[in-house]
Amino acid sequence: MSEDLVFYTNPQSRGRIVRWMLEEVGQPYRTEVVEYAAMKGPEYLAVNPMGKVPAIRHGDTVVTECAAICAYLADAFPQAGLAPPPTSKLRGPYYRWLFFAAGPVEQAFTNKAAGFTVPPERARMFGYGSYETTLDTLEKALSQGDYILGDQFSAADVYLGSQIAFPMQFGMIEKRPAFVSYVERLTSRPAAIRAREIDDKLAPPPKPQAA
Repeated sequence: MSEDLVFYTNPQSRGRIVRWMLEEVGQPYRTEVVEYAAMKGPEYLAVNPMGKVPAIRHGDTVVTECAAICAYLADAFPQAGLAPPPTSKLRGPYYRWLFFAAGPVEQAFTNKAAGFTVPPERARMFGYGSYETTLDTLEKALSQGDYILGDQFSAADVYLGSQIAFPMQFGMIEKRPAFVSYVERLTSRPAAIRAREIDDKLAPPPKPQAA
């Protein structure tokens, strides 16, 4: 497989999650900025038929969806130490919390932001049950150590931490102490800082406010 690693993104998208993951991995990669108008064009649809960013191409392999990209990169570049080895007892919790973030957390937070509340009598129809249950479960898990796996930082923290940091920044979830301290630890990592600086430079300048 070719070692070429191409990153398709837009600085105003979930691509910021993958940018951070790539900076943690520490391998060379090339960035292709995709404007929103071009995401539904035939060239990019050949990469991701959903017409969304982010995506990566590693040689002949294309991966989409942020959690999948994080998991793939962690395994493709094990020297970065971003996933427990397959034989480790932490491998199960790693998958558990990575996909908890990709499923219940994202669904619950997105529905909350959209103003949708699951009626109690229909909670069993939804994978996350209720927003409150998801938040409480997350708080309990993050109260066990510095990272979701305790003392070990992993790709699961990149994805989960991003899912918490963004909505908390805009007041979309409660600033519970466990969430605040977790996000502070993650956002102060050198790779996270580098990633933000790169994407901030690529983002268009804010529009001036009308007088």
